[in-house]
Amino acid sequence: MAAAKTQESPAAQPARAPRPSAVVVGAGIAGLVAARELSLTGHEVLIVEAKPVNGGRVTSHTVDSLILDAGAESFATRTPAVARLAKELGLSVVVPSSDPAWLHAAPGADLPLPRTGIMGIPGDPLAKDVVAAIGEVAAQRAAQDLSAPLEEELFAPSVSLGHLVQTRLGQRALDVLVTPVVSGVHSADPHALDADAIAPGLRAAMKELGSLSAAAASLRSKAPAGSAVAGLDGGMNTLTTALLADLAERGAVIHTGVPVDTIQLEDGQWHVGIGADALTPDRLVIATDGPTAVDLLSEALPALAALRPAEGAGVSLVTLVVDVPMLDDAPRGTGVLVAPEAGDVVAKALTHATAKWPWLAELAGPGRHVLRLSYGRLTDAAARMADADDATLISQAVSDASALLGVPISPADVLGADVIRHEGALPMATTGHRALLQAVTAVLDGVEDLDVVGAWRSGTGLAAVVGDTRARLKLSAS
Repeated sequence: MAAAKTQESPAAQPARAPRPSAVVVGAGIAGLVAARELSLTGHEVLIVEAKPVNGGRVTSHTVDSLILDAGAESFATRTPAVARLAKELGLSVVVPSSDPAWLHAAPGADLPLPRTGIMGIPGDPLAKDVVAAIGEVAAQRAAQDLSAPLEEELFAPSVSLGHLVQTRLGQRALDVLVTPVVSGVHSADPHALDADAIAPGLRAAMKELGSLSAAAASLRSKAPAGSAVAGLDGGMNTLTTALLADLAERGAVIHTGVPVDTIQLEDGQWHVGIGADALTPDRLVIATDGPTAVDLLSEALPALAALRPAEGAGVSLVTLVVDVPMLDDAPRGTGVLVAPEAGDVVAKALTHATAKWPWLAELAGPGRHVLRLSYGRLTDAAARMADADDATLISQAVSDASALLGVPISPADVLGADVIRHEGALPMATTGHRALLQAVTAVLDGVEDLDVVGAWRSGTGLAAVVGDTRARLKLSAS
């Protein structure tokens, strides 16, 4: 008779080493990406988010039965970071319509924006669309950039984008081409923003090639073929949904509506106070906005207290779903940027989402259109409107949309509307911001088992945040 098989008792089996623990503070995209990287390397991850929702500014809202992006609706394709992550998560990258965005310079003065260059900086100052936008005289002035010697002052440690463009291309090129793009994206005047923070590599390319326009053309040519931006089928909010599902499968735990009270460092061990709980993770990631990150870490790292960055600019987004068949022909392409001197509208930009994204146009159906208008704080009047109540903002948005699209839109045409407010949404990459970040890095370097990620360190935009977060987590793990 064959001997019966015996099962080894649990005590006789080799004990498994416990998984290292990690706490991630902040469940925006940086926090979720960081948590996934930690999960991939075998960490047991807890994510804590002070707000009641996850995803930060990559979330959704429902307007007239359509699930729409409540924050970011595209990502820059200058790096493969977001597309690579999307592929890992099983998401489909889509490109927007090839129709250009338009510029609204004044009542009745609307024209397509030039297609070449970056941040509104033309790659060819004498291109027909540039001449049409700024005029022959201003285009000739801008073209001097192609041959004029480079000013030494433009290579100082910190130079504003506004000063760079004004010096090389002239005031009108700055006002008409660059300022609407920068204010639309960053809610700030180009003179307030560091050129290297807003357009990394631009000054280096200018020094190498001898002109700002050549540098802009070069950077644009090095971007992946096709549009400079892309999106996800179903909206960028699907990135948050996919990350949350992926983390759940990997056993990560997320607590929302749970603020962190204290963070201390004692004898090389991190202590995270959350209410009555005191956690001692093997690894700590701070993935909040800059001011919050500094406030949380200042007790443990006192040198950070003097390096608290400025609060980011806020923005109010008004989404309208309208029944206006005249918009089926996309009269202003994928949207309209507004020159600051245009006095007939208050919005700083309008995105015609159903003209920009074919998947959304198909979902909405003929005649139904999604319009998103953004309101910033560049002027006192704009600030008052951005802070107005929802009803006032929606009423203004209907009026502004009619003016910007050149099509009559009335309140009766509105099928649904919603207002989303992002306070401190865009890190203020002011002149001197890079020096502050260098000082922050000097404090953080050498601090073990700590990573600090987010747009305030990486720069604005999903491409920067995703790429920088994954790189930092991989570097600190090596």
